[in-house]
Amino acid sequence: MTDSKYERLAVRTPLRQVGVTQVNGRQPPPMTFLSSDQVPEANAYVELAWICGIPEPPSGGGEQVLDQDQILLHIGMDAATPQVLGGTVELYLGGQPIVFNTTASIFIPKGTPYGPITWKEFQRPHVQLSIVLGSGNPHAGSARTGGGHDGKAAPKKTRDFDYEQYVIRSPMREAGPEYVANRQNPTMTYMSGTQIPGVKIYIEFGWIWDVPSSPIPKMRHENYDEIVLHLGSDPGNPEDLGATMQFGLGDDLLEFTTTHCAFVPRGLDHGPLIWKQVRRPMIEFAMMLGAGTWAEGWEGSFFDLP
Repeated sequence: MTDSKYERLAVRTPLRQVGVTQVNGRQPPPMTFLSSDQVPEANAYVELAWICGIPEPPSGGGEQVLDQDQILLHIGMDAATPQVLGGTVELYLGGQPIVFNTTASIFIPKGTPYGPITWKEFQRPHVQLSIVLGSGNPHAGSARTGGGHDGKAAPKKTRDFDYEQYVIRSPMREAGPEYVANRQNPTMTYMSGTQIPGVKIYIEFGWIWDVPSSPIPKMRHENYDEIVLHLGSDPGNPEDLGATMQFGLGDDLLEFTTTHCAFVPRGLDHGPLIWKQVRRPMIEFAMMLGAGTWAEGWEGSFFDLP
């Protein structure tokens, strides 16, 4: 069988950085599911790690500053209680401590110091997902620099600004109003310009716990690139999707059994998404780059509705 020309847009096997400092309680090393090394035209970087205990030493050490906007998500991995994280996390943002114990999304504007990230409590495994926007290789050159804090003392807030406004602790539920059995409806919106004014990124994801009663139909976005991530829920085997599914890219249906990420350039037909088997609950995750609302990104995109 001839490989699809669209295979180049799908990352089936993550990169694992060599030489990364061992952190007890955190998957070593984290898994890179999207970068310009894997998909040359990708304009974002996606890194994922399972948290299976209290990470020691704390993630990131001292403060860090990135030259691109970044989104950090901490995702609870129990399909029955998707908003419960399974731990309590403290993240310093601009020197301000942010504490959360729910599935949460944090927008970090470029140039904003962040870190360290510490876990105060741990109840069950969950996922830490880092997304860097505007670069498929944020670690190149001077893109990542040290902050003004070395991790030996708590960072100091120097700006009269409430960074809580960059934190989403509870989702909106607006995408997918039609009922589909075995699929979370509506899905959970964890980033949008409605939740954080001015942000032009839309992130929504939801759980699949058995074969959905209908597939997600074919679509095309003329104005925005999209990133699609399908994430398995087994911390003991993080690359296992727990399902067999097909995802249309261009004119081809690609089949997957592993956790994977696809970069969908604007104007490319994609879908349908068809689940053939679901052995363990999994997450279907979509991120629209440049669109701040669901309507801006998806309205009018579906042209193969039943």
